[in-house]
Amino acid sequence: MQKWVQNRPVIGEVQSHWLKARRTLIFRCDLLLAKYILGTPTLAGVREVAYVSTFPPRKCGIATFTADLVNSITRLKKLRDQRVISIDGRHLFKPAYEAVEHKIGRDFLEDYVLMADFLNQSPINVVNIQHEFGIFGGEAGEYICAFLNRLKHPVATTLHTVLPNFENKPKEVFSKIVEKSTALIVLNETTRTLIRQYGVPEKKVKMIPHGCPDLPLVPSAIAKPKLGLQNKVVLSTFGLLSKGKGIEYVIAALPEIVKKEPRLIYYVLGVTHPQVKKNENESYRNMLHSMVKKLGLCGHVRFLNRFLSKPELYNYLQATDVYITPYVSPNQVSSGTLSCALAAGKAIVSTPYLHAREALGEGRGVFCKFNDSASISERVTEIIENHTMRESLEQKAYSYSRKFTWPLVAKEYLELFNELTLQSEEKNYSTTPPENRLHSSLH
Repeated sequence: MQKWVQNRPVIGEVQSHWLKARRTLIFRCDLLLAKYILGTPTLAGVREVAYVSTFPPRKCGIATFTADLVNSITRLKKLRDQRVISIDGRHLFKPAYEAVEHKIGRDFLEDYVLMADFLNQSPINVVNIQHEFGIFGGEAGEYICAFLNRLKHPVATTLHTVLPNFENKPKEVFSKIVEKSTALIVLNETTRTLIRQYGVPEKKVKMIPHGCPDLPLVPSAIAKPKLGLQNKVVLSTFGLLSKGKGIEYVIAALPEIVKKEPRLIYYVLGVTHPQVKKNENESYRNMLHSMVKKLGLCGHVRFLNRFLSKPELYNYLQATDVYITPYVSPNQVSSGTLSCALAAGKAIVSTPYLHAREALGEGRGVFCKFNDSASISERVTEIIENHTMRESLEQKAYSYSRKFTWPLVAKEYLELFNELTLQSEEKNYSTTPPENRLHSSLH
């Protein structure tokens, strides 16, 4: 009797493993039967996805990223539906823009809770959060934690900002996001390495690169006439303007470059970041204009103060001889503008911030020093004068970008969403009454 009692936990453990294996087998058989009856118009698991992010017409990098991702997944025709929950300045449940069905008022904590409750009752399979601390309400964007605490669906969180040393509140918010997310998507290997120091479980991490447009490789000489730039040497930087962009260091570098190449034109493409404009008006742009006048560069610097359409932006990129990302922060782990310049096959001069160090390594770009106009001048002049070097940089940049065009990135996101859905369905299957199992798998 005593021996039987001692062995009982072992027997129970074996029975537990056997029952789990049996439930898994039955679940897989149900899925196969459902596919046999209904065919396979969609992926076996994922059918509907919701995205929590900023979204057009808001002008910011995260909004553009999310729109590109949603549109690219739509073209694959694998999902029944996609819902975008936009982070907005106004209150909940009002249409914002085309496909956007709902919104969360950025600074209304109750909106985050209500939206989680709403999604819990919806037929979606996975929620994708595009995370950047500044787009969510509360200190360090902490309101997103209330959403995560309430949500019952699997969550895949795309990390756009990770720092080597988070301060107290951002670290607290980041830890909660890690805890509540089913999967964490990093945009490059640099970010994967960074988050290891915060104790993030490796099994949660999925590397999917920042997407880029699938553009043809067009020599700048062919693209220039369309913009009236024939016989010009074109430099460019694009994106939302703010002090962290370092454009003043490029402008300060131009007099030395113009001495050797008087045909030079430098384009600064894009509007001031909406949040910067709200807090500081156009002080940064005005400072750049003043620099141009003071240095006598009015004939060499052109500001396009508007949010360019994609075809227009691509035209300017393809007409560019040297693209410059002079960002001042060494800790930037993601740059959509850099990804776009790589996709256009541009010779790139960049400060060595984290994303650039990985993307432009192995001869795919040229590095200049941080906050150093003389270094920018030296590197840009080197590329302009050395055609063989420029062509090599262009070919290497373009070849590298072929690995993360938006169609390829969209497929990787779909595969992850499908995997998370299957895991969730399998987990929930054991709690579903037997008579409802086939019914639920046919939905």
